[in-house]
Amino acid sequence: MFANLEDVVDRFREVEGLLSDPAVISDQKRYRGLAKEHADLTEVVTVYGQYQQACSDIEGNRELLRDSDPEMRELAKAELPELEELQGRLEEQLKTLLLPKDPNDDKNIILEIRAGTGGDEAALFAADLFRMYARYADRNRWKVEMMSASETGGGGFKEVVALISGERVYSRLKFESGTHRVQRVPDTETQGRIHTSACTVAILPEAEDVDIDISPADLRIDLYRASGAGGQHVNKTESAVRLTHIPTGVVVACQDESSQHKNKAKAMKVLKSRIYDQMLAEQTAEMAADRKNQVGSGDRSERIRTYNYPQGRCTDHRIGLTLYKLDAIMQGDVDEIIEALITDQQAAQMSRQES
Repeated sequence: MFANLEDVVDRFREVEGLLSDPAVISDQKRYRGLAKEHADLTEVVTVYGQYQQACSDIEGNRELLRDSDPEMRELAKAELPELEELQGRLEEQLKTLLLPKDPNDDKNIILEIRAGTGGDEAALFAADLFRMYARYADRNRWKVEMMSASETGGGGFKEVVALISGERVYSRLKFESGTHRVQRVPDTETQGRIHTSACTVAILPEAEDVDIDISPADLRIDLYRASGAGGQHVNKTESAVRLTHIPTGVVVACQDESSQHKNKAKAMKVLKSRIYDQMLAEQTAEMAADRKNQVGSGDRSERIRTYNYPQGRCTDHRIGLTLYKLDAIMQGDVDEIIEALITDQQAAQMSRQES
């Protein structure tokens, strides 16, 4: 680990020098990349410096234990446990900072929520989940942009797709993919029986142009009139857009905007992200056995969480975490769950590195 840390420090100093190079400053693309790398390395280098200082202080105190002055020996003895505890904390922090980084962690996401089993109740739960993530985004000062939605008459969603953009969105929400189950008494239930419904959530890293290039020859574009509410303009013109990526069969439709061009731009963004997600799944297929040791596989058929309204309970089945604060969670207070998932993944990564 320490050999790696010296390499990190050397690279940090190299990047610092490059950032003051006029040739680099004039190349904005390279400059931005180096600036991001510098920011990523800063925390590691800072913590490593603190760790080295703690090690130096411990060595100094151990020497003082042999001092001829009894008061100096007593002072050194009293300080040593605190310094050793600090050294241990910093060493664990360094281990975490040196774990392999997910290259998608800095990306925005495409959030897709679909009602599953449960009919109207599942559609209402899909709307509840969307509000939960929207409120969590608001807490983090992220931006939520609706891409497409298929609403039901009672205020639910058959499907809702949104772009969430901000700082390290994917790193916080990537473990949300999977089947979310709800247990509650529907408003239409006269005998007070608890019903179980489910929704699937997909978290897709937003694909950038450098990630994926779609050839126009591989794309079929269909224009049609939007259905549902939207006013005379929406219904009388072919503003709705459906994109089909022929090689993969991925289809995306968007009709939320009155402008055909805006609908096409939104649909293209979702299409690229879905294809990028497929590419990532294929690239990691050979790691399927290893992924069983991680926090979920991201497989949207996997039941990951249960929201039990009568008990006010939310349980994440992957890590066995149960919290009795369902009302707060549905208001977007999901940091405790997310932090626990991240910690569990980091522990699994460390275990694999040590074995």
